[in-house]
Amino acid sequence: MLSDRQRHLAAELLRDAERSGTPVAPLVDAFPGIDAEDAYEIQLINIRQRCAAGATVTGHKVGLSSPVMQQMMGVDEPDYGHLLDGMALHRDRPVPAARYCAPRIEVEVGFVLGDDLPGEECTVADVLAATERVVPALELIDSRIRDWQIALPDTIADNASSAGYVIGDGRDPRELDLKAIDAVLRDDRQELAAGRSDAVLGDPARSVAWLARTVARFAVPLRKGHLVLPGSCTRAVAVTAGATFTAEFTGLGSVSLSFI
Repeated sequence: MLSDRQRHLAAELLRDAERSGTPVAPLVDAFPGIDAEDAYEIQLINIRQRCAAGATVTGHKVGLSSPVMQQMMGVDEPDYGHLLDGMALHRDRPVPAARYCAPRIEVEVGFVLGDDLPGEECTVADVLAATERVVPALELIDSRIRDWQIALPDTIADNASSAGYVIGDGRDPRELDLKAIDAVLRDDRQELAAGRSDAVLGDPARSVAWLARTVARFAVPLRKGHLVLPGSCTRAVAVTAGATFTAEFTGLGSVSLSFI
């Protein structure tokens, strides 16, 4: 484990990388011995600092929610990060791609909570009861680690590589089979990726329940009004300036995001 001083130094490196747009070497190289607990504490250092400066937590995201990604990272469970109000993007407002280090787009079925979720005992039934609506979502991910050369502690410390999100209108989750939503990602010219919602732990609601139980260990609640992004239905796609990306979901609608 790292010392408190090392954790704060690592958090500062990530903050500087995000501000400058210049990624840094992997933390696992700079801080030998860093583990997942260190990484979550590093993440929280930066989240607390942002909140102290006026940011608001608007939800959370789950990463590594597919078996393929878990196998690649050598883990047997997902990770998570925080969503902040300043990360909200808009369908009618193009995003400067140069603002980010190496941005990518992911396709997700988002959950907007109508009630608080319980913590350590949270179940899928609790998630469905508390969800106001499920929404078509695009998550913008980015790595402040150079060339996406990330091990598990790198991505956790880097707020699970989160950078932004945009959501559509959505529907009541009881009107859909959440395990059977087909999703396709396109740009202006072609289909880029396709998948289905059960790629996320077999059921994206399971991912939300896992998150509620996990963050409870850090005294982090999932509140009414929060957005939860449970993990991507498809592979991530690199962002290019000038492109518009549209994700279409069966029974759920679509959502788009443009870049300049």
